[in-house]
Amino acid sequence: MDLAQIRQYGNIEFLAKQMVEGFITGLHKSPFHGFSVEFAEHRLYNNGESTRHIDWKVFAKTDRIYTKRYEEETNLRCHLIIDTSSSMYYPEKTNGKIVFSTMAAAALAYMLQKQKDAISLITFSSSVEIQTPVKSTPSHIHKIFLDLQNLLQKPKEHKKTEVASVIHQIAENIHKRSLVILFSDMFDDIENAEKIFSSLQHLKHNLHEVLIFHVTDKKTESDFDFDDRPYEFIDLESNESIKLNPAQVKAEYQKTLHQFYKELKLRCGQYKIDFIEADIAEGFEQILSAYLVKRGKMK
Repeated sequence: MDLAQIRQYGNIEFLAKQMVEGFITGLHKSPFHGFSVEFAEHRLYNNGESTRHIDWKVFAKTDRIYTKRYEEETNLRCHLIIDTSSSMYYPEKTNGKIVFSTMAAAALAYMLQKQKDAISLITFSSSVEIQTPVKSTPSHIHKIFLDLQNLLQKPKEHKKTEVASVIHQIAENIHKRSLVILFSDMFDDIENAEKIFSSLQHLKHNLHEVLIFHVTDKKTESDFDFDDRPYEFIDLESNESIKLNPAQVKAEYQKTLHQFYKELKLRCGQYKIDFIEADIAEGFEQILSAYLVKRGKMK
């Protein structure tokens, strides 16, 4: 889904609803198939619990025992964080990564809204740009959708990223025991990766649950899949350029990049942070599925 399609089919709130409801309908093994987004109002029955809140209608349809979940059970504070640095506007033809991240965040906001959870939107590049309060009111959620819509319409600016310093700032300022969901390509100072690792550890030290979506155009950024001919590569954050044949640097490029991400995944595993590779060519199911898995762990 590119920006032209989003403009064609309507506002981002409507599209988020369509994506989520389509995703839920596609969960054929889900006991909530046909229940639209109402799945958020139930959970599996645990032996020994009171049978008072069992939903017998769900049992009749699924032959499984689920209990109704109430607002106090689903209350959660979630911070949706989007990296808006220049590298997130790659590929430039479609603004692929920022469009993908914005639409994915909108879909998660819609799911969280249906679960009656409190949501905050944070965008950043070298510093925090937008940080909304954490609320669950309909007017607040609508404002978040408007902010996301504006982000899609905003032209690319030359902005560097400071993932590490911004995460430190966010970790210190948001309420403890929140769910933090980050969309970023993590293209910061690879040679000084310890800064990023330290900031992620800060989030966990402050008792946050963390879900990182590493947003990439896998074909070109990870696989470095280019035709065997000269190209001009331009740094979207500094505008510096270099002309070369991709084959000349592919092996060294992939070695450096893959080593960084291997270490990043290892640290996330140590810190009990969910690190999800999010290829913009693979659609949004990967995002919604990862969120449901994370939410299930938090019960």
